[in-house]
Amino acid sequence: MPARETLTKRSDRDDNQMPPSQVRRTEERFLLRVDGQTKRSFSSKEPANEAGTAIKKAFPLVMVTVLDTKDGSIEVVKA
Repeated sequence: MPARETLTKRSDRDDNQMPPSQVRRTEERFLLRVDGQTKRSFSSKEPANEAGTAIKKAFPLVMVTVLDTKDGSIEVVKA
């Protein structure tokens, strides 16, 4: 029977290497939300509205909003 590979301690690993699933994305000013869940962030309002309109046209029953994190304002996207 082959010998079992030993486990490495956390201190032995490079702390800068995190699994891709653990890396947190940086969020920009405008957040696109679908049914209350944040899907993407945008640096300007126009691309966020365009993406929201495309989602609303494809799925008219969902609630699509654009949240401005600086002002705290929420705009409902309509198809």
